[in-house]
Amino acid sequence: MSTSTEQHKREAPRRISCFVITVSDTRTEETDRSGGLIRQLLEEHGHAVAGYRIVPDDRATIAASVREAADDPAVEAVLINGGTGIAARDVTIEAVRGLLDKEMPGFGELFRYLSFAEDIGPAAMLSRAVAGTVGRTAVFAMPGSTGAVKLAMTRLILPELGHVMREIYKDAPKSM
Repeated sequence: MSTSTEQHKREAPRRISCFVITVSDTRTEETDRSGGLIRQLLEEHGHAVAGYRIVPDDRATIAASVREAADDPAVEAVLINGGTGIAARDVTIEAVRGLLDKEMPGFGELFRYLSFAEDIGPAAMLSRAVAGTVGRTAVFAMPGSTGAVKLAMTRLILPELGHVMREIYKDAPKSM
């Protein structure tokens, strides 16, 4: 790791307030293992869960939920799982991408690479994931399987979440 990256990580906030959204037409709070895993991992790593919601596979509803969370001054990051496949009902990527002020294409690229190398092999080409910013809020959308959530959270999101927020906050904190 370069000296600059090490410094950025030292300056990064340690506790991020996150909102979790599960996109599904069939899951309930009792059956949403992936949303539960995201919340568990966030808390285990010292982050706060500011809210949690399950929304249907509907582009307008997904976009409105992400926008509402991003507009909340208490929310610094939005983590979305589900609705990222290639079936007609899978519209999370399109809903989220339409909101992004800045996209972090490396998130999807690295997620697919890791999925290929460590998890599902060539089926990774079907995986869609996107991340970026909506205003001063970080947004990450990942597939809804527990394996995909564990991979995205442990290998990509949790190791860099503070650094992402440091970069977003360079000019001024969200609350300003």
